[in-house]
Amino acid sequence: MTETHPSICRFCHANCGILVDVEDGRPVRVTGDRANPAYHGFTCAKGRSLPDQHAHPDRLLASQKRGADGTYSAIASEQAMDEIARRVREIVDEHGPRSVALYPGTYSGPHPASIPSGVGWMIGLGSRMVFTSAAIDQPGKHVANAIHGRWLGGSHVFDESDVWLLVGNNPLISMSGGIPPSNPGRRLREAKARGMKLIVIDPRKAEVARFADLHLQPKAGEDPTVLAAMLHVILEEQRFDEAFCEANVAGMAELAERVAAFTPEYAAARAGLDASEIVAAARMFAGAPRDGETLRGCGVAGTGPNMSPHGNLTEYLLLALNTVCGRWRREGEVVPNPGALLPEAMPKAQALPARAGWGKGEHLRSRDLPNSAAGLPTGALADEILYPGEGRIRALFCIGSNPVAAWPDQLKTLEAMESLDLLVTLDMKMSATSRFADYVIAPKLSLEVPGISVSSEAIEQTYVAHGYPEPYAQYTPAIVEPPEGADVIEEWEFFYGLSKRMGIDLVAYPIRAETGALRGRREAFAFDMQKKPTTDEVLDGLMNGSRVPLDEVRAHPHGAIFDDVTIRVAPADADCQDRLDVGNADMMSELADVRNEAQDADGAYPFRLISRRLPNVYNSSGRDIDRLNGRKPWNPAFLHPDDLARLGLARGDLVEIRSARASIVGIAEPAPDVRPGVVSMAHCFGETPREEDGVADAARVLGANTSRLVDNEDVFDPHTGIPRMSAIPVAVERHG
Repeated sequence: MTETHPSICRFCHANCGILVDVEDGRPVRVTGDRANPAYHGFTCAKGRSLPDQHAHPDRLLASQKRGADGTYSAIASEQAMDEIARRVREIVDEHGPRSVALYPGTYSGPHPASIPSGVGWMIGLGSRMVFTSAAIDQPGKHVANAIHGRWLGGSHVFDESDVWLLVGNNPLISMSGGIPPSNPGRRLREAKARGMKLIVIDPRKAEVARFADLHLQPKAGEDPTVLAAMLHVILEEQRFDEAFCEANVAGMAELAERVAAFTPEYAAARAGLDASEIVAAARMFAGAPRDGETLRGCGVAGTGPNMSPHGNLTEYLLLALNTVCGRWRREGEVVPNPGALLPEAMPKAQALPARAGWGKGEHLRSRDLPNSAAGLPTGALADEILYPGEGRIRALFCIGSNPVAAWPDQLKTLEAMESLDLLVTLDMKMSATSRFADYVIAPKLSLEVPGISVSSEAIEQTYVAHGYPEPYAQYTPAIVEPPEGADVIEEWEFFYGLSKRMGIDLVAYPIRAETGALRGRREAFAFDMQKKPTTDEVLDGLMNGSRVPLDEVRAHPHGAIFDDVTIRVAPADADCQDRLDVGNADMMSELADVRNEAQDADGAYPFRLISRRLPNVYNSSGRDIDRLNGRKPWNPAFLHPDDLARLGLARGDLVEIRSARASIVGIAEPAPDVRPGVVSMAHCFGETPREEDGVADAARVLGANTSRLVDNEDVFDPHTGIPRMSAIPVAVERHG
């Protein structure tokens, strides 16, 4: 007998509303939920493969312990927690709490209790060494938001906008990055039907660029040059919002002085564009006042520009572009999302002033790198593990992450993994990282646990013009039980278990984010250490302060839009003198450096390798599911057909891709949408060099790890530590 249950997909961060068919206690089919008011039946191939993920032959149904001979054997989860707690206590007693680090990755994001419980355990332990994927994904957003300041009225949202600018992001595939994650294709079609103008800046004509009114295809890594030239045009032609800037913005003179040298002609010659394209993009984005009102819209960037050199500057210039064009909500305007699982919005038509983007809190000991608004520098975490002095990291806990596949400079990462005294992963399979672990804790999977849609709503707190554009929320109970005989636990249960054994009172502290629309606050949630709570009790505790009580969300199994209140932007405080800053001295200095830097000569590395996302893979997850990979489990090296012809290559040929750091073997794939001179590849594929050497035709079986091409001490941001992970100079030639 088949039973169908509404639920939330948690294969990635998008939280799509789904229907799950269950037979004999196992999920057998997933479809989109047409009764869901935000997603309207949308789901992607990844979500539809959830039954394959749950039934995957490599799934761990018991935790694993590494023996002295390097082999793994099953261990009861309770015993594993006993042994790990004892080992951590020994390490802390000998080397101090700073020797223990936590790395939560993107796969823990859709599970709201995972990161708060892990961080709470670290705080209780006395360690602040929490590293996250934010510092190697889009750290520029965090830094730019800090040093520019936030507008407390909030930004315009996609569904209401007249013009939209996407820089190096492809929301139709990533399900993030400026178009709401709830059915982005539908929202884009509706926006185009109402006349919205779309500008895309990207070295390849990605799926979203096919809808663009204007697509600029610059050389890889030239985003700051193009954005500075757009600002040059807008300021010179006086297309900025003069009244808004006069009342709310500082640094206009400094910005104008610095972008004066970025003429459209200069930027076009440098970026491989026509000057007319840059002028047209600037004029289209700025527009002209309509009936005395400023156009609605926003400009946002994706992962690629943040992984390229000058990622902070790219994000800062985008904020400057939004600000000089007045792309913020004004007094009396309705806030589209007053909050559902977030606290209630309390917006004001004023600036939250700039704050320090880096330099506070912990510093690394291995390198001269500070903490930043994006957190500790994950790009240098391997150095902190390898550091020979006192205070180095000796124990690492990884949740929802696969550092061997994802961290920059894979060769150094491998060395770091082997040098740890204790490595613990929470992993559904023996991933590239888990094969180095002392303990691998087998977790429950998404359909086996309750869930809520808060991660897609909460992203608004950090990223401008992200998240839901309406007060939508959904709750799902667990749909199925784990397989019979399995010993699997939730991630929060693991940290609760360690806390219990170590005498730590586990407390989850709310993230204090500078929000796009000022909101009420949550209180810290203290776990009951005498009686273990249920997951639902944990979710209730974490969601304290939500505008819509979680019980009310539970009453709508297909999700709901809670549009029962109208909240408008309040006037500014009478004595408010705070301003948004578009002339930050550090960013203006970096922009001058960009103008003066020598252009990369082709030399030995004439190509630029850029990052991309594939539709059926979420970082390192999904590439081993046949339904998703089409029995082609590799990440192609996409090149323009003219480049392939010049190199004497054809589709399917093996190619060596070589940087100054290392080389990898890829599989050539013609891509007319890629700019000549560019190699476009997805990250998080491949394995370790040793494992690849032991597999015949490894490039076609495992793919290639682009992080191996990165030297994390060559070109890196001095504030966030992120090395050049995109726009990497490489050479390409036939392999063998």
